[in-house]
Amino acid sequence: MALPALPGRAALAGTVLAVVLGVLPALGGPAAAADVLLSRGRPVTVSSTESAAFPGGAAVDGNLGTRWSSAFADPQWIRVDLGASVPLSSVVLRWEAAYARAFQLQVSPDGSTWSTVYTTSTGAGGTQTLPVSATGRYVRIYGTQRATQYGYSLWELEVYGPSGGGGSETLLSYAKPATASSAQNDGGCRSCTPAKAVDRDPATRWATAAWADPGWISVDLGATATISRVVLQWDPAYARAYQIQVSPNGTSWTTIYSTTTGGGFKETLAVSGSGRYVRMYGTQRAGPYGYSLWEFQVYGTGGAPTSPPPLPPDVSFPATRLVFGDEFNGPAGSTPDSTKWTAEVGTGQNNELQYYTANRNAFTDGAGSLMLEARRETTAGSSCPGGPCQYTSARLNTAQQFTFAYGRVEARIKVSDTPGLWPAFWLLGANFPTAGWPACGEIDIMEHLGRIPDTVYSTIHAPAYFGGGGIGAAYTVSGSNFASAFHTYAVDWNASIMRFWVDGTAFLTLTRTTVESTRGPWVYDHPFFLILNNAVGGDWPGPPTGATVFPQRMSVDYVRVYQ
Repeated sequence: MALPALPGRAALAGTVLAVVLGVLPALGGPAAAADVLLSRGRPVTVSSTESAAFPGGAAVDGNLGTRWSSAFADPQWIRVDLGASVPLSSVVLRWEAAYARAFQLQVSPDGSTWSTVYTTSTGAGGTQTLPVSATGRYVRIYGTQRATQYGYSLWELEVYGPSGGGGSETLLSYAKPATASSAQNDGGCRSCTPAKAVDRDPATRWATAAWADPGWISVDLGATATISRVVLQWDPAYARAYQIQVSPNGTSWTTIYSTTTGGGFKETLAVSGSGRYVRMYGTQRAGPYGYSLWEFQVYGTGGAPTSPPPLPPDVSFPATRLVFGDEFNGPAGSTPDSTKWTAEVGTGQNNELQYYTANRNAFTDGAGSLMLEARRETTAGSSCPGGPCQYTSARLNTAQQFTFAYGRVEARIKVSDTPGLWPAFWLLGANFPTAGWPACGEIDIMEHLGRIPDTVYSTIHAPAYFGGGGIGAAYTVSGSNFASAFHTYAVDWNASIMRFWVDGTAFLTLTRTTVESTRGPWVYDHPFFLILNNAVGGDWPGPPTGATVFPQRMSVDYVRVYQ
């Protein structure tokens, strides 16, 4: 079901978050392994496919919703070409239910002579991480015994090696000097300089100030490089016709790629050329505006690359290691655990009508639940739309106590039930104090409107899609009122996918590949924090009516995060 237009929970970041987050200490993400993924998007060959729906390339596309599947016979194999002989450190196999009981992991310098570096006859499927100490250009999984009557099936075949090792393709453009035909700096795009396209920050962009043709952006790689791939993540102001050009001196240019049918969003271009400078030269805009890129990434060998900050270590599902939990088992009337939660104090945003108190409206019931109670009462000196705030409620976050990147986030909640209430369980990027909203990213696990009792919503927000343009879906149970009982709300979130659940039913799956190729950048590869709140009024639910009953409680049985 399509999600109706709605504002983001953090839209127009207001008094509450400004007060609470303005004093946050620096929030560092978890360290990541030094190895890099070598296999994504590389050429693949296979012994067979079950059908055209399950091609070999689906195992290296980074999309956990697509897979390679073989014919129903032994033996079968899948092979990936890394482009050059490189040192290897590990191989990760993410099996579908049709996995290999017996298989070999093999490497080769030429695709003909193979060396076996791992073998098993007791494979158990699931996610297997195989340490490797070898060098090769080709990596092959050679299955000799199926575990089922079906074939062999892999969601992903991931090959890793040391960063920069052995001449493997690497990101050359990160933080390198960039120039452009012009740069926008106004209310429509503030400080949208060319450097923003090479900072590996998907929430910042370059845009031309001149809405005319031609328009270009160029990056200086620091030294001559062999270019193998260029990635363009376009804003809606994209190029219909453009060229990718290389130059030894930034003056004389050679075209190595050209198109007149550019489609915008994310374009990954396999190219072949050599030069110190690489340029996107646009000759026909797709619309009335200029040219704008969230990311302009150049990959290859040589150059003078700068290593970008490491990404968080990825998480595989099912995630079972508990890294945060609160069961709310305190005595009746006790306030939330201050080592886990901070009370946000003040007014909200989105034209909400409540004043959030310092835990006067948040307390445990003595039976294992946390209560976030919305009340009809005036707060002297407060300012809400229409005058002093006529309601109080509670909003809690973990920004100062716990931040994390990736995992399974789950809570068991009974929402409030009356028109004008807006309970929610959601995540906000920990870089909110510096990046602001929506650049920090937002993941709404559950939102409920008191006026629509049988429906909850899950949505994600980013600079390219936010507020009413957020990406999400509604989950409806006909004839049910979500306020009548506890329900479990969850999201599985990693570098490739988000999958949203209600009571064990997955109703919304968003893959990185699909989001980037249809809506815009994926801005969720950094730490986030948890938020629970029970809002009153606001742009989406509307104000309380004559049928609204107070007080109203949002009850939380537990909150857990697994990695």
